Amino acid sequence: MSINGKGTPVNSRSSRNDDAPLLEIRDLAITFDTQNGPVNAVRNAHLTIMPGETVAIVGESGSGKSTTALAAIGLLPSNGRVSGGQIIFDGEDITNVSEKRIIELRGNSIGMVPQDPMSNLNPVWKIGFQVKETLKANGLDDGNSKARVAEVLSEAGLPDAEARAKQYPHEFSGGMRQRALIAIGLACRPRLLIADEPTSALDVTVQRQILDHLDRMTTELGTAVLLITHDLGLAAERAEKVVVMYKGQVVESGPALEILRNPKHPYTQRLVNSAPSLSSRRLQSQKAKDVLAAAVEDIEESTPDVGDGAHPAPVHVSHATPSSEARKPAGKGDTILEVKNLTKEFKLRGALGKSSQFKAVDDVSFTVKRGSTMAIVGESGSGKSTVAQMALSLLAPTEGSILFDGVEVNTLKGKALFDFRRRVQPIFQDPYGSLDPMFNIYRTIEEPLKIHKIGDSKSREKKVRELLDQVSMPAATMHRYPNELSGGQRQRIAIARALALNPDVIICDEAVSALDVLVQAQVLNLLNELQEDLGLTYLFITHDLAVVRQIADQVCVMQNGRIVEAASTDEVFNNPKQTYTQDLLNAIPGATLLV
Repeated sequence: MSINGKGTPVNSRSSRNDDAPLLEIRDLAITFDTQNGPVNAVRNAHLTIMPGETVAIVGESGSGKSTTALAAIGLLPSNGRVSGGQIIFDGEDITNVSEKRIIELRGNSIGMVPQDPMSNLNPVWKIGFQVKETLKANGLDDGNSKARVAEVLSEAGLPDAEARAKQYPHEFSGGMRQRALIAIGLACRPRLLIADEPTSALDVTVQRQILDHLDRMTTELGTAVLLITHDLGLAAERAEKVVVMYKGQVVESGPALEILRNPKHPYTQRLVNSAPSLSSRRLQSQKAKDVLAAAVEDIEESTPDVGDGAHPAPVHVSHATPSSEARKPAGKGDTILEVKNLTKEFKLRGALGKSSQFKAVDDVSFTVKRGSTMAIVGESGSGKSTVAQMALSLLAPTEGSILFDGVEVNTLKGKALFDFRRRVQPIFQDPYGSLDPMFNIYRTIEEPLKIHKIGDSKSREKKVRELLDQVSMPAATMHRYPNELSGGQRQRIAIARALALNPDVIICDEAVSALDVLVQAQVLNLLNELQEDLGLTYLFITHDLAVVRQIADQVCVMQNGRIVEAASTDEVFNNPKQTYTQDLLNAIPGATLLV
């Protein structure tokens, strides 16, 4: 039995007296065939999961953790293959079994909860139909599927399950979509559940609710869990054992708290040192540089990656310096962004053609000083992203105003609006949706330079190279496409694009939530340095309060469309006034385990 950071047992799930491993991965090797020849994505990987046990695989983006899990369920991409080792499930070697046999195991014996609910739920199928298809595919449609679908959705924590079954994915919140994926993954009562970053895009309170519910469900079913995550605090809270992967290899494994509190391998030490913690006010620049310098000693020797499943492309750490085109910081400390009594209402279509008004943002006011960082935090649906979209002039407010450099944003038109777009740039949460899959990386970053008629082709290419270096991506990346990069790498490209025009304000909507801790530390350090050098201002939308502690000067806490608490970062974290703020802080996974 494992003990979590609060001194309580976790993950003692198995009701069996079975000492035999449920899953064994022995010396696993996985190769991807690419245009440049075969690439070894995983080498000599090994792990063991006992019945009812939770094991977490941690590692940076591209370390091979998802690829290892996908091999266990027979879902490698078409250009990937197991080139060595064994995968043994419940005593059976399934490394090279027939497609028919792996389909028999998939769903019934091994379930999966993928990372991104929007790309893994069919947008044109109702939720209930998708659950029914899972039951049908695994031979469990007993003729009373409607009742069974409602039961499965209810077990996953969805209220009013029968009504929810008739809805489409776009009608669900992010947390509800994730619950639907959990329902599908556990619908057939598998003995092993692979959960690939199941809550990475969710705010901390919803994350805790879903993980608690997942724990209860798997405890009742005696299901073992293979948890893939880059969140070390979450691994410490939820897993009995941790397996650390780096460049396609397992470099350390053992009891979760022992690994996280006393890491032996240098890479594990770097992961722990880079993890956001509540013990520091902001990233200390020299400390972050030391951590990052150590982190790239071996990474620079790695071979090019082949996407989410392989080890990352070479990383080059550079520290931002002002370019010749950059604006010098002027008037630092003056108000650059002012939000006054901002309100946004949406019309909702109801039953029988009736409509109602939903107030997503309700009388919100705050000011952001030039060269500072304002963080807006809150649960999913609190209104924080809606505020960001209005600040970007992508949504018009119902009431109130937004002033940028003293000018009302909502009144801007023509050239004035075009100039505003150059000075205020976004970094969105989802790199899948914010990068055009038909553009290579060079064209993606060059596009804003061309639109704003900056430079000629030669100078733009030089600028693209500089930007790639700033976000620690090799220059060769410019010839590749988004689908050839991992999620974390795609987000770095989105950040490079936002920096291309040397903006005054960058609005970051969950800009680092998809990144592993090493890349996250690097990006946050880069953002801090850019702010110091260029006087950049950030409006930082996030659900990760540990990140807020590191980067923000001021914090606004939003709940149900309203600001319920606003103060300096130190005051909010050290002396939160509202119960809601206290709940957000208490929900941070592993907050007391990694300090």
